[in-house]
Amino acid sequence: MLAGWGRARARQLRGVDGPVELHPRRSRCTGCGVTHVLLPVTALLRRADTAAVVVSALVAKGASRVGFRRIAADVARPAETVRGWLRRFAERAEAVRSVFTVWLAAVAADPVMPDAAGGVFIDAVSAMVALAAAIGRRFSLPRVSLAEVAVAVSGGRLLAPGWPGEPVQHESTLPAARITP
Repeated sequence: MLAGWGRARARQLRGVDGPVELHPRRSRCTGCGVTHVLLPVTALLRRADTAAVVVSALVAKGASRVGFRRIAADVARPAETVRGWLRRFAERAEAVRSVFTVWLAAVAADPVMPDAAGGVFIDAVSAMVALAAAIGRRFSLPRVSLAEVAVAVSGGRLLAPGWPGEPVQHESTLPAARITP
C-alpha cells in the first residue's frame, strides 16, 4: 500500500498552450519503504511534453499519414522529438493495440471493436480512440480525454522502454482486466 511522502521536485512540461508547472506527489510503499513519484494522467514518464501534445501527434500520424516534419510544425515541437515519439510508438504499435483492445472488451458492455484500418500504427490509434469513446459511454461522461486514457492504461509508460510488459510499480495503476468468454 502506498502512503503519502511529500512532493517530488517541481518540473515544467511543454503543454499545448505553453509551459505547465507540475508538482508531482511522492508516495512510499508501506511494505518495503521504496518511494515512488506519482505522475498525473496529464504527463507521460520520461517526456518533456504533456500527454496531450504527444497523443495529438500520434493521432495526427494515424489520421493523415503525413510526415513527422509536418506534424512537428503542427504541434510546434522539434522535428527530431516528434520523430522519436512516432518511431517509439510504431515499434510497439501491435502490442499497444492489443492492450487497448483488451481494455475495450473489459470496459464496454457490448464492445464495438475497431476495424482494421490499413496498418498497425493506425490500428493502435483506433483502439485508443475506441477505448476512450467506450469509457465515455460507460460512465456517461460528456468528454473523455484520449491522452488521459492513454496515460491511465499505460501507467504513464506509453512511450517508455519496457511497456507493455510487467508493471514496474508494486501495483498496476489500474486493476487487471478480467475477460470471460
